[in-house]
Amino acid sequence: MNQFDLTGQVSLVTGASAGGLGYHSALALAEHGSDLFLADQASRKEDLEQTKAAIEALGRQAEVGFVDVADEGSVDAMVAAATGRFGKIDVLVHHAGVMLRKDAFEMTLAEWQRIVDINLTGTWLVDRRVAREMVGRQRGKIINTSTLYTNVVGPLPESAYYASKAGVANLTRGLALEWGKYNVQVNCIAPGVFYPTQMTAPLQAQPERLEWMRQRTFLGRLGNPESDLRGLVVFLSAAASDYVTGQVIFADGGWTAW
Repeated sequence: MNQFDLTGQVSLVTGASAGGLGYHSALALAEHGSDLFLADQASRKEDLEQTKAAIEALGRQAEVGFVDVADEGSVDAMVAAATGRFGKIDVLVHHAGVMLRKDAFEMTLAEWQRIVDINLTGTWLVDRRVAREMVGRQRGKIINTSTLYTNVVGPLPESAYYASKAGVANLTRGLALEWGKYNVQVNCIAPGVFYPTQMTAPLQAQPERLEWMRQRTFLGRLGNPESDLRGLVVFLSAAASDYVTGQVIFADGGWTAW
């Protein structure tokens, strides 16, 4: 069990507000001993404070900060705040991302660029800034978030989302190549449809779509945000995964194995 012990470590989780997968990832890390710096948009302040309270209830330290992951200055300020509070960052779990369900013919260039800027460029900015802190200590764990749509597409018109998240997967591999010599492992989780979360909540109005998605998995169910991703996040954050890097790991109930 020591291989999964995060006692004494500090994790930075983006997209950490209550209502999303980042909330559950943060709690899982806290349950295994990590202190947390929690980041999200300023508009999610109340939800972010809810995550902080849940972590402190577990007896761990937590601090919150706000970030626009597509803005380099904002990313720099977030990392400076995290290291200023805790002195180091051992683990980065980068969940921040957005989705746009819109036909390509109807999408504007500004909308396309916003999705790519947040999902892909934002991942590059956050990873790079945190890695600068990790390489000096010759250790670190970076976990990016893509989607089951890394290699396939789904039934909804989300071309900007599909493209940006596929980019995150190959960005992960490229950064793992660059930073392996510094003992920094970079991996990517690719969740299936986890329901309900803030991002998937609109599917409540499409029960037939939800049922199709359930049937698409080998397990006959959608992902449970409270339990089905926690073990994978802890594994990739802990010593147990020290020889795992450059990987995209699907947690999709078997969807992409069809």
